[in-house]
Amino acid sequence: MKEAVHISGVASAGPDLQELLVRVARGDQDAFAAVYDAVSGPVLGLVRSVLRDPAQSEEVAQEVLVEVWRTAPRFRASRGSAMNWVLTLAHHRAVDRVRSAEAAAAREHKAALLDRTPAFDEVSEQVETRLEREQVRRCMRTLSELQRESVTLAYYRGLTYREVSELLAVPLGTIKTRLRDGLIRLRDCLGVSA
Repeated sequence: MKEAVHISGVASAGPDLQELLVRVARGDQDAFAAVYDAVSGPVLGLVRSVLRDPAQSEEVAQEVLVEVWRTAPRFRASRGSAMNWVLTLAHHRAVDRVRSAEAAAAREHKAALLDRTPAFDEVSEQVETRLEREQVRRCMRTLSELQRESVTLAYYRGLTYREVSELLAVPLGTIKTRLRDGLIRLRDCLGVSA
């Protein structure tokens, strides 16, 4: 009869955790059930201390126990105790989850910034509009004072030719001539073909 050994401070009859892991490595499901019972509490406690989220902690703890089942052949008693090996797996998995969550948050933040960044076409259009506006201002400065005044009132303030004529107290024909000559000069200055 086997004598009682202590696993995680609880007396149990049967092999120790190291022996159980050797049996798990050979595919022994009963040995895995015993390992599960022995390490699930400490694994969950360690994972919860890293993640703080109970639901994620349970999920990661389950992943660790599946990893113990799959990787039991890699356990080497010469490198440390079985419990330390299992808890090291748990710690690595928990830290990986934290890093994954941080990376996902960083990706979401970057995507949000990209959504707020204007598209290239929009920026290009704004620059082009600004350059055109500056070129129109430059060309407006080439007009005579009377032409510039008439063009400004008619095209920037939206007044009719008759309203410009009345506002400036100048005959309508003169306003039409000033506007025609001013627009021809603007066209030539801006390089617009007729």
